[in-house]
Amino acid sequence: MKTLKFKLYEHKRNRYLKRTINAAGVIYNHCIALHKRYYRIWGKHLNCAKLQSHIAKLRKRNPLWQSVGSQAVQDICQRIEKAYQLFFKHNKKGVRPPGFKKVKKYKSFTLKQAGYKFLGGNRVKIGSRVYQFWKSREIEGTVKTLTIKRTPLGELFMVVVVDNCVACKVNSTAGKIAGFDFGLKTFLTCSDGSRIDSPQFFKQSLNAIRKASKQHSKKLKGVSSGDATRTSNRERARLNLVRSYEDICNRRRDWFWKLAHELTDRFDVLCFETLNLKGMQRLWGRKISDLAFGEFLQILEWVAKKKHKQLVFVDQWYPSSKTCSSCGHILESLDLSVRVWRCPSCQSVNGRDDNAAKNIQMVGASTIGLGDVRRALPAVAV
Repeated sequence: MKTLKFKLYEHKRNRYLKRTINAAGVIYNHCIALHKRYYRIWGKHLNCAKLQSHIAKLRKRNPLWQSVGSQAVQDICQRIEKAYQLFFKHNKKGVRPPGFKKVKKYKSFTLKQAGYKFLGGNRVKIGSRVYQFWKSREIEGTVKTLTIKRTPLGELFMVVVVDNCVACKVNSTAGKIAGFDFGLKTFLTCSDGSRIDSPQFFKQSLNAIRKASKQHSKKLKGVSSGDATRTSNRERARLNLVRSYEDICNRRRDWFWKLAHELTDRFDVLCFETLNLKGMQRLWGRKISDLAFGEFLQILEWVAKKKHKQLVFVDQWYPSSKTCSSCGHILESLDLSVRVWRCPSCQSVNGRDDNAAKNIQMVGASTIGLGDVRRALPAVAV
């Protein structure tokens, strides 16, 4: 399975897609209300098939709901069913049941086998209307689903999931294994001694974000039909704020993709330590969100799979920082403020991040059966 994302051309007919997304949001909220009412009356969960049958009958009587395809309505019911199943399974872990959503903030609807048709070139027919999109790559394989997504800025994207696509084979040429340690001051410390600093895009744009947020908070909400000017000013300020956030997100993702390709070109096996992102978020807050370790690992995992490289994750409780990479001596405690320490056994001086990266490399190599290798050795099993 492969996911492709294309941006739709800006056109006045896009308002029909936005109306369809709004109608899908109304159906979603109605389904949530039915679930809550059914449980309150009967004390049990509403079956997905019954819900789909009931919504199909209501859809025939409501012209607004008819703009949403039948398969899109089925997908809404199935997503709600999946969310409730996760809630029943992980209720003790703090997972909440699905709730109501604002229609203006509802994001997408999904079509499966019917409701769309690719006309060749950069044109696609959705419903009875033809739309154009920026065709940045060819769509190879069998199209499984098509999703129309709306961003907070109001732009529309087409997300296509294809199957049986031709895999791009990339031969392993680096023949090396490396360990990496995440840090707050340095984004990544490699076991070969190199360091990668994070640009911290949110920190760079913090003044612009504060200014846009302040301008938005000053704008008053329109409370009646006569306050059209007040409402348009507030909407303009909101779009300016959203545009600032999207700019940060796009720059960060672009940097992540380039870094992922660079690392997978240099190494065949990449070893990382499993992170407790929620705990780190509670301790350091905004800085962890700006570094976005989890998003980078998702992108790196996809690139590594495409290039036939291997990712190895070491348990988060392994004392990578407290273990001497030279002799294996483990300290009883090591404060976070200590960046360099001397091993009491072999007297070697260890930098905290460099030492952790070397240990992660050795443990990762032993995990996949390469033995206790060093950073310059090729990643070939004996």
